[in-house]
Parts: sequence; structure tokens; C-alpha cells
Amino acid sequence: MLELFLKSFLTLFVVMDPVGLVPVFLALAGDRPPRKQAQIAKKAVLVAGGLLAFFFFFGRALLEHLGITLEALRIAGGILLFRIATEMVFAHHERETEEEKDEALSRADISVFPLAIPLIAGPGALASVLILGGEARGVALGWAVVLLTAFLVLLLAYFFLRAAASVRRVLGRTGVNVVTRVLGLLLAALAVQYVADGVKGLL
Repeated sequence: MLELFLKSFLTLFVVMDPVGLVPVFLALAGDRPPRKQAQIAKKAVLVAGGLLAFFFFFGRALLEHLGITLEALRIAGGILLFRIATEMVFAHHERETEEEKDEALSRADISVFPLAIPLIAGPGALASVLILGGEARGVALGWAVVLLTAFLVLLLAYFFLRAAASVRRVLGRTGVNVVTRVLGLLLAALAVQYVADGVKGLL
């Protein structure tokens, strides 16, 4: 059981990368009030946790029923992530008035996409949950161990997201702008890697 716990924790921690979520959160929600950032972080973690739990119990059956492979899931996630990356790199500003900007901010729900999906509960995390769930079948209370480790990693992700405001104060606006562009490039590369891995798996 201890071996399963350590393996599950390390796997999910590396795949979800709570530390790496901080600059992403800064780029997407750094200009929002602290209270709004807290709401976004909480909702993102809850949505991601619900999705991971659903995939843990029903993911394999659902994918088999729909005829969807994990490779196809990786490709889809990569395409969605690439779209966000291009917006971060080129810093598109399509609204000209403050009223339009406020309306856009009120309608945009980044907690679900792209934070919860695919950044926290992305293809890698979903695939890991499916694999760990299969391994847990041979261990007493293995399913509880995997769910516990997923909960711990999600809790860490929440704490790191909540700390994003402090990081922003340290970096300043210029630092955030630099992080946004650099991270956009990294996200684009990650998205391409998702697609490449998915295509490789399908061939």
C-alpha cells in the first residue's frame, strides 16, 4: 500500500505540476481581484478533482464505449492548449472600451478551461488516473490510496494558485508580461508534444 501511495503521489504530482501552474495562473488571472482569483482557484481544483474521480471510476469504460483512445485524448488536449498559448504570446486585446472589457471578464470562465481542463486534469493526468486505477485493483483499499494521493496533489495545486497574488507583487507588471510571453512559448511547445505523442501512439 505504501508503494502504491508513493508511486501515485509522485506520478500525479509530476503530471499535474502544481508549481508550474503558478505562472499560468498569473498569465490568465493575474489582473483580477484577489477574491476573484481565490474563487477561480477553488473552482478549478474542484472541477479537476471531480473529473479525475469520474475518470478513475468510469473513464476506461467510457472511452471504450465511445471508441476513443488515450492518444486521441492527448491530441485534443494539445490543440486546445495551443490555442491558449498563441493568445498568451501575441497578447490579443480585442475589446476597446472598459465596458466591453468588464463584460468579457464577467463571462470568461478560465477556471474550467484552461485551468481545470486541460492544465490540471489534462490528458496526462487522466491517463495516469486510469493506469493507477488498474494497478490499485490488486491492492487492499488501493482505490482509496489513489484517490487520497489525487486529493493531496489537488490540495497542493490550490495552495500554489492562492499564492499567485504574492508572486505577482514580487514580479510586478513587467515581470508578469515577460512570464506571459515566455510561458506562452512553453505552452505551445507542450501542446505540440501532446499532439506528437498522440499521433505517435495512433501510428
